[in-house]
Amino acid sequence: MINTDFPLTDLHRHLDGNIRTSTIWQLAEEFSIPLEQKNLQELIDATQIKVKTTDLLAFLKKMELGVSVLASEQACYRIAYENVEDAKLAGLTYAELRFSPVFMAKAHNLSIEQVVDAVVAGCKAGSQAFGVPVNLIGILSRSFGEKSCYQELQGLLRAKDDIVALDLAGDEKGYPANRFKAHFSLARDVGWSITVHAGEADGPASILDAIEILGATRIGHGVTACEDANLMDFMANNGISIECCLTSNFQTGACTDIAQHPIKTFIEKGIIVTLNTDDPGVSGIEIADEYKLAREVVGLTSADLRQIQLNGVEVAFMSDGLKKEMLDLGNCR
Repeated sequence: MINTDFPLTDLHRHLDGNIRTSTIWQLAEEFSIPLEQKNLQELIDATQIKVKTTDLLAFLKKMELGVSVLASEQACYRIAYENVEDAKLAGLTYAELRFSPVFMAKAHNLSIEQVVDAVVAGCKAGSQAFGVPVNLIGILSRSFGEKSCYQELQGLLRAKDDIVALDLAGDEKGYPANRFKAHFSLARDVGWSITVHAGEADGPASILDAIEILGATRIGHGVTACEDANLMDFMANNGISIECCLTSNFQTGACTDIAQHPIKTFIEKGIIVTLNTDDPGVSGIEIADEYKLAREVVGLTSADLRQIQLNGVEVAFMSDGLKKEMLDLGNCR
């Protein structure tokens, strides 16, 4: 299902949604943080979704146990480093790891700057150790409101040369895009690319707002775009791509049947789509599982999947030089 001659990317992969359960357990012991779970298996059951949740916010609650043990900069460094190793183990040739410093900092009152510095350092060290090119995407956690997001943005901007893009994630319906227009204007001013969670827990208007108000060139999830033919045409004609995450879309209830996921419709409409894991630690999956679902459940063809792999390079927030290197190495031209 995955063409091993082609580059394999994961462009929508939450670093703070991929904390190893063994690491959670060890950090809890190291920092004397009490856990309700009595053993590692109970912890796995508590942190991973077995079938699905009721909605997006219930899904996000699953991530909180992992970040609850991030009691030091070194802990943040460790999970960043391990995320790059996990990317290598998954067979990825390139990954974009996104993270919310406010979300990671809140359990133990770390500063936003401490988290950002630790994540940047951990990813750099991991990339050097495992030979996987990695770029970082900063997330503004909209659920905490505009003021918190402004503080989060300022912390991220301190490391602006080590971050390639800005994202908006969290309670999509409760905190619409128009409340964050100024934040994303600042991000674009420093040359960051923009990707936004939209069309996951709200309708197609949320997607259009992400594009027109925030300047998104990529949409995370974008499931409800299928409800608006004009929007899909607009996205296709303007090169706005969709970061599809089949498993998590089912788990959050954004899509009630993976076999009916609109990824096929998006492809037929000419929209550039990629396949991604979202939160592999929470969903209990890896990128190969997404490609298997796409082939065996959704019914995408081998040609579709090859194109999706190429799409991952085309719309990645990487340099033109690295894109050329990846395509040349994969004999993709």
